[in-house]
Amino acid sequence: MTGGISLSPAKAALNTNSGSPALGSSSAPVTIIEFGDYQCPFCQKWNHDTKPLVEKNYIETGKVKLVFIDLPIIGSDSPKVHASSYCADDQGLYWKYHDFLYDNQGNENDGWARGEKLKQLAANLPGLDLQKFNQCVDSGKYDGRVSDNRNTALKSGASSTPTFIVIGPDKSGTMISGAQPYSVFQSVIDEKLKS
Repeated sequence: MTGGISLSPAKAALNTNSGSPALGSSSAPVTIIEFGDYQCPFCQKWNHDTKPLVEKNYIETGKVKLVFIDLPIIGSDSPKVHASSYCADDQGLYWKYHDFLYDNQGNENDGWARGEKLKQLAANLPGLDLQKFNQCVDSGKYDGRVSDNRNTALKSGASSTPTFIVIGPDKSGTMISGAQPYSVFQSVIDEKLKS
């Protein structure tokens, strides 16, 4: 096996229902679960360097779907910025907001993902109803969901960000740690497509 740690089907069987909406076809034979933190610079690197190639070659062709599960571990601002992503999802903008956060990521724990600064940042996302978004963020509506996702991530064995589990049609999983290059994902995905 190149590029990952094999997991038993039981370990790979994660509840992804409280994660992000799937990017890609719900019937795609391979699922990539990403455990990430919006303040993580290596998550940003993967989102900018590797995700576009995975999207082009696998997601857009119906072979893979991607689900993001919150693993907010970088400081006290992380849970709130993760909860805000579901407020954007209420308006059908989850993945636009997801990419927008990584495109505008500040330094770890420097306040960019906190309170009014987060709201000011969100005001620049085209199509977002800022009033509804701010009300949602202030309500804490999705705080529990983020906490549940963090627990799911930790139970899966993810202890750092980004961590990925690539699950094939046979429900076998392979864990990939870190912002690995596209070639690692290509190798694991192609192997899963054969299973």
